[in-house]
Amino acid sequence: MKPNKFKQSIAATGTAAGHMISDFGTRNIARIVAAAEPDFVMIDMEHTGYDTERIADLCAWFRATDIAPMVRVPQGLYHFCARTLDAGALGIMVANVETAAQAKEIVDACKYAPLGRRGVALGGAHNDFVMPDPAEYFRYANDNTTVITMIESPIGVANVDAIAATPGVEVLWVGHYDLTQAMGIPAQFQHPDFLAALDAVIAAARRHGKQAGIQPGRVEDAQQWRQIGFNVLSWGMDYAVYRAALVSGVSEVRNILKG
Repeated sequence: MKPNKFKQSIAATGTAAGHMISDFGTRNIARIVAAAEPDFVMIDMEHTGYDTERIADLCAWFRATDIAPMVRVPQGLYHFCARTLDAGALGIMVANVETAAQAKEIVDACKYAPLGRRGVALGGAHNDFVMPDPAEYFRYANDNTTVITMIESPIGVANVDAIAATPGVEVLWVGHYDLTQAMGIPAQFQHPDFLAALDAVIAAARRHGKQAGIQPGRVEDAQQWRQIGFNVLSWGMDYAVYRAALVSGVSEVRNILKG
């Protein structure tokens, strides 16, 4: 099974850096992203038209690099989680997890017994088409597979300690736009209530030895959230990064043309 660079970076440095793939699901995106040397990519199924086949393609392309491919699935249902891992993903992110019971269902879908109830299919894409030793593989896969639960509502914040305490959950990830919207303070990232929610997530992660993740779109946000205690940062959506770079570049070209 492919090593999980996300986990390797956490073990080595206590941090991990990533990027989200939301629109640029092309055959060469893996090599383009690899040039930036992130630890992981999050391939988004929640807000895109990516189907299972496209997810399998993207996982295969990223598995050819050292980057850990992870997937945000639309819901924490078994057929989303298990099939995506069988396609070669090394981690699953699920949006708006609000209870420990939901977190346990996600872990059950992602982990083999005795930690979960993931069904067994050996020798496929997740094994790089090599038949593994079953017992050794089950142990390695359970340790190598990352489960990420998104905290995106006041209910999730209220239950974040129980979610963090769920065996098999590794990362608490704040969806900052969804959380502020659900709190009635949309996009107010300096609001005291939002900052208190961030503190609650960080405190739960520290109590239970879990990671805390978030995706800033501005350097200032990244600096602030790192200072608060987030140790997993994903730098923007693919189209947002491209748009920002293009706007800057075209502006520079226009200035040159005027000069």
